[in-house]
Amino acid sequence: MNDRYEHLLRKAREAKSRGYEAWAVQSTGEKVAVALVLNRADWLSTIRYTIAEGIERSGGEWVAIIPQVARQLADEE
Repeated sequence: MNDRYEHLLRKAREAKSRGYEAWAVQSTGEKVAVALVLNRADWLSTIRYTIAEGIERSGGEWVAIIPQVARQLADEE
């Protein structure tokens, strides 16, 4: 695991456990990536992003780790 993976995992865990309020204080880039990890299109829409725009905003390196982070969170349940 690399630093980006660990960072995204930490932010996604936070938002998953504490909800919208934890997500709302993240940076825009973090919000987009975390919303994609958590499959929260409704959260993306509050910052006026579609899923496609969120993917584009996240960039290739982040998009590559989003499914892995989502799987790890699911495995932790």
